[in-house]
Order: sequence, then C-alpha cells, then structure tokens
Amino acid sequence: MSKLRRKKILEIIASNVVETQEDLQKLLKNEGFDVTQSTVSRDIKQMHLVKALDGEGNYCYVSNYSGSVNNEQKQRFIDIFAKSVESINYAMNDVIIKCYVGTAQGACAAIDSLYSDMVLGTIAGDDTILAVTKTEYDAIKLVKELKSLL
Repeated sequence: MSKLRRKKILEIIASNVVETQEDLQKLLKNEGFDVTQSTVSRDIKQMHLVKALDGEGNYCYVSNYSGSVNNEQKQRFIDIFAKSVESINYAMNDVIIKCYVGTAQGACAAIDSLYSDMVLGTIAGDDTILAVTKTEYDAIKLVKELKSLL
C-alpha cells in the first residue's frame, strides 16, 4: 500500500501546488488514501521531498526523484531553479551553484530531476549546491545547460 501511496504522492506534487502536509493529506484522501498526518510526514521524510519556491512565489513540495518528467514538471523545475540561483561556476569536475538563502534544496531537486544523467551526485546546503560530474568537460557542459535556464 505504501508503494502505491508514494507513487500517488509523486503524481500529486507534480500536478498541484502542495504547500503543507495538510494539503497533501487532503489531496491523498480525495484520491482514496485515508492517511494520518504522521503517515504523510513519514512519507515526506522517507521520499526526501523538499520545499522549494515555485514560479508564483509559493513554497511547495518537490521531489528529487530522477525518473522521467513530463513537460509541466520540467517547467516547474526550471522555474524553481531560475528563481533560486545567483551564480554557477565550476572547478575541475565540481559545479558550484550559489543560491538565495533557503532555496538550495529545491534547486538541487531540480538538478537531480532534470540532469541526473549528467551528474554523479549532488549535495545541497542552505544556499549552496555541489554537483559532481565525471569529468571537467561534463562540468563545463552542465554549467552551460544550467546557465541557459537562468
């Protein structure tokens, strides 16, 4: 049941602006999942969902799930990334992305979802993201791709 519920959570946050756990709980109930707030909270934690600033200035849940994304999801990730990032640079095979305070987690989720094939891994703090690529060439390519989103 939890697999099916978590799949539904991904669908819900991809197609709705979900700002709170209560919002997610209501939307899940509308889909036939009778869940408690503690279950929603546990799912959010285990699925590594983060809150990010969307295109309209709302903080909402996003996923760093690296599966395929549809056009609407892709645009949402691009909007989140573009509104979060101050600068992008690289050193060797490491890409450093400076973000506005509190927005790095969402921007990192966007990178993980949109460019999982280009990065070996990412780490996000409060205002900085480290994306590690295989080679310096890959880092240069990723920087170009990311800057095109701004």
